[in-house]
Amino acid sequence: MRRQRRKLVTSYFLGVASLLFVEAIALLSIAWPPKDVIAGTASPAQSVAPPRAAAVAPPPPATTAPPPPPSTVASQPAPPPPPARKEPIRGQRPGTIRLPAGGTATLVRKEIQGPNATLPIPERLDQATWWGAGLDAPNGASVFAGHVNWGGGIGPFAELWDASPGGEVVITDAAGKPWTYRVSQLITLHKDELPQRADDLFSQAGPHRVVLVTCGGKWVGGQTGYAENRVVVADPA
Repeated sequence: MRRQRRKLVTSYFLGVASLLFVEAIALLSIAWPPKDVIAGTASPAQSVAPPRAAAVAPPPPATTAPPPPPSTVASQPAPPPPPARKEPIRGQRPGTIRLPAGGTATLVRKEIQGPNATLPIPERLDQATWWGAGLDAPNGASVFAGHVNWGGGIGPFAELWDASPGGEVVITDAAGKPWTYRVSQLITLHKDELPQRADDLFSQAGPHRVVLVTCGGKWVGGQTGYAENRVVVADPA
């Protein structure tokens, strides 16, 4: 009786266990469904290269240079050029004087003596008397006198009335060497004043200089002639 009961119990548990196993298999099938497997050779996925940026052409070179930056230093005005030194006129004869406007006269050397001596004047319109210091003297005045007009003609010394400071006077000596002077003083005197200024103007003392003398102004006639004298002083250039 007991053996028969044990067999029944054992059969019952085996049946229950079989049912539990079947249910477990069913649950596993639902939880993990089978994956489809495709036969073949696996190949890596192709990488996609990022798109390249479009090439940009470089800008064309500039055809003109950019303007320089403004200077921060104030520009200084250029100094004036020195006055050009004129060469003696080609062909100026030895023993002649050329005045600022180009008039020329032949030199005639004269000597005067005594305190009351008068200023010698030339015999011709194209001449100039010369007395006093030599051109190479370190001191004293070289005095040249010429006519303003004569016999209806105009003399070269007439231009002294239009002379201006800085005008050039060129004297060539007997050897043809030029000596250049520049006008520094313009003086107009009445005929009566000239003797009073003679010691000052024609002195052989003081720095070397050239003194040019002519007459002009109002014509009064007689031995006086013109009422005034024009005196031009020129210093070595």
